Amino acid sequence: MDVLDKISGSLVVSCQALEDEPLHDPYIMGKMALAAKMGGAAGIRANTVKDIRAIKQEAGLPIIAIIKKDYPDSPVFITPTIDEVRELYEEGVDIIAFDATNRRRPGGKDFGEFFREVKEAFPDQLFMADASTVEEALMAEEAGVDIVATTLAGYTPYSKGAVPLDVLREVTSRVSVPVIAEGNIDTPEKAAEALEIGAHAVVVGSAITRPQLITKKFADAIGRQA
Repeated sequence: MDVLDKISGSLVVSCQALEDEPLHDPYIMGKMALAAKMGGAAGIRANTVKDIRAIKQEAGLPIIAIIKKDYPDSPVFITPTIDEVRELYEEGVDIIAFDATNRRRPGGKDFGEFFREVKEAFPDQLFMADASTVEEALMAEEAGVDIVATTLAGYTPYSKGAVPLDVLREVTSRVSVPVIAEGNIDTPEKAAEALEIGAHAVVVGSAITRPQLITKKFADAIGRQA
């Protein structure tokens, strides 16, 4: 069974904590991934090689891998250059995901230039494109990615206000590669709806694995009622 079959119709949990977050630690992310597995997750989305190694040991689930890194000359930070792709490839991961928006990447490269270079270097790797619009998803499919995702819908300046499930609905109707729903899937009902729309799998992150944000929702609700 290949990795896409393993996650088909299932939940993938994003286990990430950035440097300024209280759970930033590979050990904690490994345990978070194990908890997600015990809860029924079929896969994990993870950031950095250190976290991925810990998650492999603890959970043993398929991994959608990224490296978030800031560069001064570009707003793209999800696996922005071939250097991050190489790190993930050498670690050995199931799927490598990256920003597939129309924004210029470090060094002034556009997505097409970046992906041609990546695909030539690592022809046997599965790649997932994190898009913010339908047009970007179509562009990524034409470029030859294996999977497209709605990860960045609403997160680019030109996609502000986008409704992720509406973007998903149009993307699934217009591309032929598997589509993964991701981004603001913050309730079980939305996750189920994403699969009904036609998503191959659903990625949920903050609503499960960022307790400071989950707590804030409760605290804000209580505060409004006080």
